[in-house]
Amino acid sequence: MTRLIRLFVAALRGSETNFTSGSINRALFLLSVPMILEMVMESLFAIVDIFFVAQIGTEAVATVGLTESVLTLVYSVAIGLSTAATALVARRVGENDRSGASAAIGQVLLVSLGLAVLMGITGFLFADQILRLMGGDARLVTSGAGFTRMIFASAPAIMLLYTLSGCLRGAGRASDAMRSLWLANGVNIVLCPVLIFGWGPLPELGVMGSAVATTIGRTVGVLYQLRALTRPGTTVQIRRADITPNPGLIRSLLGLAAGGTGQFLVSSASWVFLTRILSTFGSDVVAGYTIAIRIIVFTILPSWGMANAAATLVGQNLGAGQADRAEASAWRAAVGNMVFLAVVGLVFFLSATSIVSLFNTNPAVVAVAVDALQVFCAGYVFFAYGMVLSQSLNGAGDTRTPTIINIVSFWLVEIPLAYTLAHSLNWGPPGVFWSVAISQSLLAVLAIIIFRRGRWKGVQV
Repeated sequence: MTRLIRLFVAALRGSETNFTSGSINRALFLLSVPMILEMVMESLFAIVDIFFVAQIGTEAVATVGLTESVLTLVYSVAIGLSTAATALVARRVGENDRSGASAAIGQVLLVSLGLAVLMGITGFLFADQILRLMGGDARLVTSGAGFTRMIFASAPAIMLLYTLSGCLRGAGRASDAMRSLWLANGVNIVLCPVLIFGWGPLPELGVMGSAVATTIGRTVGVLYQLRALTRPGTTVQIRRADITPNPGLIRSLLGLAAGGTGQFLVSSASWVFLTRILSTFGSDVVAGYTIAIRIIVFTILPSWGMANAAATLVGQNLGAGQADRAEASAWRAAVGNMVFLAVVGLVFFLSATSIVSLFNTNPAVVAVAVDALQVFCAGYVFFAYGMVLSQSLNGAGDTRTPTIINIVSFWLVEIPLAYTLAHSLNWGPPGVFWSVAISQSLLAVLAIIIFRRGRWKGVQV
C-alpha cells in the first residue's frame, strides 16, 4: 500500500516525462492518474456552469444549450489539434529531439490561435443569427446574444486549453496538463456564483456572468500551460523562434488534426441521430436515454485517461525506435481498461435502478435509463479495447484509420441498425440501445484487427 501511495504521489508530481524504458505498468500508472483527473476536471466545467445557470431560469439554460451546440465546431477542431499535438510531440520526445518537440508545440500554438480567432470573430459577429438559426425566439435572442458573443470571443482560450494539454501529454507532462485544468476549474467555480448573482460589490450579470467566469478560468489555465511550456530546464521549452511559421510542420499538423476532428464529428453526429430516432417515442424515452448517457460518460473518464496514456506511450516509443514496446504498451493498457470496464459494467447491470434513481424518480424515465445502461454494458468489454487501440493509432500518427473505423461503425452500421431495430422490427427504444452495443463491439473488433497488422509502426510524423 505504501508503495502504491508513493507511486500515486509521483504521478501527481510528474517527475518522469520520458517513458521509453522501465516498467510499462509503472509508465501507464504515472501517465493515467493525472490524465484521469484531467478528464474529471474537464467534465466539471460543464456541470458547474449549468448548475448555477439553472438557478437563473429556463431561458438562461436554453441560451447555454444553444450556444454550446454550435460551439461543438470549435471543440471538434480543438480535439483534432490536440490529438495531432500529442502524436507529434510524443514522437519527437521519443527521438530525444527536444528542439523538434518545441518547434512542433510552437506550430500548435500558432495554428490554434489562427483558427480560434477566425471562428471566434465569426461567432461574435453573427451571435444573433446563430441563436435564431438554432431555434431561439426573439426574447431569448435579445437576452442571450451577449452570452454567445462572449463565449465565441473566448475561442482562443477554449482552443489552447485543449491543444496545449495535448502538447503537455505528448511530452510526458500529464501532471502539468492536469494542474492547468484544476486551476481553470477552481477559478470558474469561485467566480460563477459571484458574477452570476452579483455577490458583494460586483454587479449581477446573470447568464453573462457564467460566460465571464468560464472565460477567465480557461484563460488562467492557458497562462499556466504557457508558463509550464516556457519554463527552463524542462522536457520541452518553446522559444520565440518556435512560433515562426513552418509550412512543412503546419501541413503535418493539419493533416493529423483532420483525422482527430473527423473522429469527434462522426461520433457526435451519430449521437444526434440516435437522439432523433428516440425522440419519436416521447420525452420520457429521451430523458431516460440522456441520463444513461451522462452516467456512462462520467464513469468512463478513467478509461479515456488510460487510452490517452497509451497514445503517449505509443508515440514516445515509436520515436525511440521501440515498436515492440509501443505495441506491448497498447495491449497492456487495453487489458487494464477491459478489467476496469468489466467491473463497472457488472455494477451497472446489478445496480442500474439504484443509480438511475439518484438522477430521476419518474418510473417511466427510470425504466428507460435502466434498460439503456444494462444493454450498453453488453458492449463494455469490447469498448475497452476499441477506445485504447483507436487512441494508440492516433498516438502513432495514424489518425486516418480510426476515422474510417468510426464512419463504418457509427454511420454505416449504428444509425441504420438503430432505425431498423427500433422501427422496422418494432423493438422500440431497446433497438437503439442494442445498436450502440453492437456498433461499439464492431469498432473494437476492427481496431484489434488493424492494430495487429502493425502498419501503424511505419507511420512517419
